[in-house]
Amino acid sequence: MRRVEQLLRATAKAEGSHFWFRGFRAFVTPFIHQALGDRPGATILDCGCGTGANVGMLNRFGRAFGFDLSPVGLQIAREAGRSRLVRATVTAAPFPAACFDLVTSFDVLYSLDEPDERQAVAEMFRVTRRGGYALINVAAMKMLGGDHSILSREVRRYSRAELHRLVADAGFTVVRLTYTNCSLFLPLAAMRLLQRRRGVPPLKAAEREISVPPAPINAALTTVLWLESRWIRYADCPFGSSLVCLARKPA
Repeated sequence: MRRVEQLLRATAKAEGSHFWFRGFRAFVTPFIHQALGDRPGATILDCGCGTGANVGMLNRFGRAFGFDLSPVGLQIAREAGRSRLVRATVTAAPFPAACFDLVTSFDVLYSLDEPDERQAVAEMFRVTRRGGYALINVAAMKMLGGDHSILSREVRRYSRAELHRLVADAGFTVVRLTYTNCSLFLPLAAMRLLQRRRGVPPLKAAEREISVPPAPINAALTTVLWLESRWIRYADCPFGSSLVCLARKPA
């Protein structure tokens, strides 16, 4: 639990300006638009909301709720003025069936053991309205494991086929499934290879993975990912460090 708390505190410091989080928001925003369109009063649930920052983002598209098991994450969220958050586990969402237009899970599933992973997706299916959507982001490609994997208690990294099977087995129909962060693949793969050869890092070394780089580097990498997000609107990426999936509950 201490590692999770340290991850949440490090994330809270970085998620407003770090290039990875900026890129993530650029990647998922078109999928949110696709799921909700201009629907007024859409209801949204973020499962495993961490510090609640993504609940703040989702509030731009409707009325967003979130839950997380970590009291530290919820404390950080409330200190930042974020509301409509409760403490709960992703394997037992504390909401009635079929009550949300969009249900999200951002970088949660890869840290769960297999029974909990499947139960978490089943819960997402349960609370999604018929014809509603689920939006999932996970770590991808086993060869990209590294320091961040230690900090985030990573159990697995997914392939397209594995994530597709997980989502479809829960009852969803996959609408779109693509890798992201493709443009940073080569330098990231080299860095992660060196990290794995070095061995398990101290916790402080792992935390440096999500510290904000110097401003010129951060700005340049933000631009690279923004350009990639424009490409992904029209075509799938064949590889990358993350996978994003938009799926629909049959009407």
